[in-house]
Amino acid sequence: MTAVEPAPGRVKAFLRLVAIEHSVFALPFAYLSALAAMWVAGGRVRWVDLLLVTVAMVGARTFAMAANRIIDRRIDARNPRTAGRELVTGAVSVRTAWTGAVVALVVFLGAAAALNPLCLMLAPLAVIPLVLYPYAKRFTDWPHGVLAVAQAVGPVGAWLAVTGTLAGSGPAWLLGAAVGLWIGGFDLIYACQDAEVDRQIGVRSVPARHGLRFALHASTVAHVVTFALFLWFGAVIGLGWPWWIGLALTAVAFGYQHVVVTPGDLSRVNRAFFTANGFVGIALFAFALLDLVLRLNLRP
Repeated sequence: MTAVEPAPGRVKAFLRLVAIEHSVFALPFAYLSALAAMWVAGGRVRWVDLLLVTVAMVGARTFAMAANRIIDRRIDARNPRTAGRELVTGAVSVRTAWTGAVVALVVFLGAAAALNPLCLMLAPLAVIPLVLYPYAKRFTDWPHGVLAVAQAVGPVGAWLAVTGTLAGSGPAWLLGAAVGLWIGGFDLIYACQDAEVDRQIGVRSVPARHGLRFALHASTVAHVVTFALFLWFGAVIGLGWPWWIGLALTAVAFGYQHVVVTPGDLSRVNRAFFTANGFVGIALFAFALLDLVLRLNLRP
């Protein structure tokens, strides 16, 4: 008789499946957008809105990761790098993954409803690129662009969560575009690891179609544009010297990941992901928060 895995074990395995700890990469830019919107709207922190933005972001990301793993489980099984993922090994059942995905989606929609009617109305549109992304590698050589759109939704949604209107949301779209290009650009680097396997099993990507060198050059261009958009966002909002210090450090992090990953050496891709990208999100948010508190008089 096969032992039934206790519920706490299933939950823990599901959280490993969706890499829940990686939510930290997306949250700083949602917080930055929300706090910037609060300053524009009067300069007072609305803690309930920040809590609901957190719940919405974690819910959306958890749903997206679970759906991605479910949809890609057969592809993952054919790739040595991903063959150890929970749905492939059986550590998490497809039923458990679907249950977790549905719960996360309900949490996301519930948080959107609690924020304001506009967020609830637009929430289904935000879900579309999250579901489309894992399918994109089946019909386009540029699935990284779909991921960029999915990531751009976070800062825009956080701004709308605070303001409840599209009017005056231009800065959020700048920040959203920057975040989307940042993540999409790194996905170009990350996909280089699987270029050869992807060609063999029919998965489409820029590295698989155009080669590693082209993909890394495209990633560099994406991150140059990202940095320009960060500059533009800071100028539009009126951020001061702490933001510019944060951007200087971000430039170093961007340069680092493009130096350590080359067509001939992909061994440090994970280091670039966890070190450089984690640093970018946290550093920019920390320095922007310092600026909002000290120079823009954001009051609790």
